Formats: sequence, C-alpha cells, structure tokens
Amino acid sequence: MRFLALLLLSYVILALPARGQQVSIELGKSPVPINQYYTISIKLQNQPLKDYTPFPDIEGFKKSSKFSSTKTIITGGTTTTILTITQNYAALEEGTYELKPFTMKVNGQTVQSAGMQLKVLPMTANSPQGINLPNLIAPQAPDPVAEAQPEFIEKEDNAFLTLYTSKKEVFVGEGVTASLYFYLAEEDQRLLDFYDFANQMSDIIQQLKQPNAWEERFDFAEITPENVTIKGVPYLRFKLYEAVLYPLNSEPLHFPALTLKMIKYKVAKNPNLVAEDRQEGFKTFYAREKVVPVRELPPHPLRDMVPVGDYSLHERLSGKSVQVGKSVTYQFQIAGEGNLAAIMPPVPTPPPGLDFYPPDVRQDVTRRSGRVLGSKTFSYTVLPREPGSYQMRKALQWIYFNPATARYDTLHPTLALRVTGVQDDDALVLSRDLGTFYNIIENEDDTLVSLHLFDQVKQYANIILMVLLAVSAIVFLKK
Repeated sequence: MRFLALLLLSYVILALPARGQQVSIELGKSPVPINQYYTISIKLQNQPLKDYTPFPDIEGFKKSSKFSSTKTIITGGTTTTILTITQNYAALEEGTYELKPFTMKVNGQTVQSAGMQLKVLPMTANSPQGINLPNLIAPQAPDPVAEAQPEFIEKEDNAFLTLYTSKKEVFVGEGVTASLYFYLAEEDQRLLDFYDFANQMSDIIQQLKQPNAWEERFDFAEITPENVTIKGVPYLRFKLYEAVLYPLNSEPLHFPALTLKMIKYKVAKNPNLVAEDRQEGFKTFYAREKVVPVRELPPHPLRDMVPVGDYSLHERLSGKSVQVGKSVTYQFQIAGEGNLAAIMPPVPTPPPGLDFYPPDVRQDVTRRSGRVLGSKTFSYTVLPREPGSYQMRKALQWIYFNPATARYDTLHPTLALRVTGVQDDDALVLSRDLGTFYNIIENEDDTLVSLHLFDQVKQYANIILMVLLAVSAIVFLKK
C-alpha cells in the first residue's frame, strides 16, 4: 500500500505544473449598437504571449483596432497574471448575424469557441472620438529601379513613413507614446506592398529601444489598416510599432532615422488580359530622426523615489466599526495613468493601538489607444489592540509627482476606523484571521513525512523502469 501511495503521489506532483497555464476565448455581449464595437478576446493566465493565429472574420463586421490589458494579483505571496488581447469589430449595418464556431491557436495550444448569434441595434448617443494624426511627413528617397520592359511605367505614389511622439518634452518618469505609422493613399493600394516585413520590423524595434527608459510595448500580431483622412484625402494608416516609454533619468530619448523598404510596382502602359499588368520593383521610405528632451523633477527630498503620473485614491474598509482584537482589511487603491510597475507599497506609520501587516497586491493594466491606464491595489490587514477612533490618514499617505501640473502631490486617506471593546492582550495572538489555509489546520493529518520521500519515489520508479526494460528485452529475444 505504501508503494502505491508513493507512486500516486509522484503522478500528482508531475501533473501539478500543467494546471497553472490556461488559455481561453471570451466573446463580447449581444445585442450591440451599430456605433459601438463588438469584441472577441483571448485570455492567458500565468504565461507570456508568444504567438497566435488571426482573429476570425465575421460576416457583416469589419476588423478594427486591438488592445491588450494585463491583470496581476498577488495574494499570500502567490502571483497570478492574466493577459487579455481584445479585437474590436465594427458593424457595417443593423441586423442579425451569426458568429460561426471557430478555433484559434495561442502559443501552440488550440482553443475553441462555439460562436453565437449577434444582433446589431440602431445607433445610440455617444461622443465622437477624434483621431490624432502625426504631423511629420518624411522625405521620400526612392531606390532606383531599372525598367526591364519598356511597356511598364512608374507612377507617383502618395505614401510616407513617420514616427510620432505624443509629447515634445517630458519629465523623468513621465510617459510618452512613440508610434511608427505608414500612410498610403487609398487610390494607390495596388502600387505598394510590404517586403520582408518580419525581419525589417525586428531591426526597427531594436533601433527604437531606449536604454534609459522603461518600455510598455503594445504587441499585435496583425497589422490592420485604419481609414483616416488627411486634408480631405483618404488614407490607409498602418500602425507598425507603438509603446509608452518612461525615462529613468534625464538623458534625452533619441529615435534614429528609420528606413522601410517596400515593394513598388510599375504598371502596364497598355494593360491587356493576357500579359501581367504590374512589374515588381522596390522603394525605400524614410522617417526622420527625433529627439525628446527629458527634464529633471523639481527639488524635493524624495525626488529620486516618487512615482510620476496622474493618479487618484480609492479606499475601502471591510468594516468601519470593529472590536478590539478583530482584524479588518483596508484597501488603498492608486488608479490613473503612469508607470504602475514603479509603484511600491506605501509604508504605514500606524498610531499606537493599530498593527498593519504586509499587504496583498493586485495590479490591473490596460494598454489602449496609445495610453497605459490601470490601478494598483494594496490590501492591508489591520489589527486593533486598543479601543478608540483611528484616522487612516495618520497611518498612510502617498506622495507622487503630477507632470500635468508640474507639482508634487499627496494622496491622503479619508476613512476612519472605530474600535470598541476592552483591551485583551492574551487574545491578540489568536485574533487575526490568517486565511482559509489556516482554517483547515485542525482537520489535516499531522503525520511526519520523511525528507527522503522523493528519493524513495525515484528509486521505485527506477526499479519499475528496469523491470519493464528486462521484460521487453526477453520478449524481443524470443520473437
């Protein structure tokens, strides 16, 4: 029996790691107004995104932008990360449509969706969203392409490559969005095509990396064109790269001049149905060099430690009135726009009579429309030892620098905790709620387990393998 128990334990141990990684598909809600997006999302738990197949096409809908969000939960020292990639779909007209069952392959794993019926309703009131267009038009310097055949002619194209930054100057720690766009006039779609795109973009991304900045990059496996209008001319805009950069020191962010080689077609002077009407050539597009100066933060005792961004405070107490020796949970949530990864837990300075324990941490990050938004929540367990009224602002505060106002600011709690009862020093040891893990301790087996248990499992496994190998050899020799 002991041998079978050890063997079963070894199988359970080997199976545990596979349960931590999960991939799923999440469909948006229906019905949806025609002026709002329908969404399909893939969710990955505790694993990075390596690759995934394209999102499905939906009849009656057009693919639009994509965005990603990351949720990080730290509870009792265990970290859970959920990455969500969302594809927006714009309905072409009102009506009822069918999203057929489909499969996607994410990180080599196939996930399925049963599909659903989609209903598109009339437009609802909604504020229009403007389009921020880059104002940098790069000079064009085409590579010479020799005409192999005289019947093909080269037409002028209306296209350009440009690097756009959301701000001309930033403070240390302030986020700036860098986006690389390729613009192509709709009427010139047949003149240009991408060439060796993966290798070229790999080189471009390496050139755009900033050694003195924290990078939050927007990953997208598909390059989906957007329809925009510049000075009355309709263009297709291809977003090739997008990231929010947070400078770590006062060194300027330097983006070198970039090049993108494209296939440029010559068109037949006298096209016919028999001969090819295009001839392939090449053209190189250029984006100008760009430098974003970085300013030092104003003088302050904590200048090198404070986070930078636009934040607000949200707080919650699990109970505003509690007895002496009974713990409560206090949530200190920092929400807004900035580098959430740089935010460390505020260190409490509790008044006499209160004990604060290290917090659980939860981080929610959304990367969308060139911005990184989210929240970071610190959940403190608070144990009162003496009766009285306690203001949370006397125990916690959080200082940060707001680049919009160019001033330091402090977030102060507003909640208060009322503690009733009589102080009981002997009850304090057992009063704190330590969680569900410790609630089952009375029902668990306290039998001592040998430190060499895993060595014994290995020995038994080796014996089994040797016996199987010997049996296989005997059968093989007899045959």
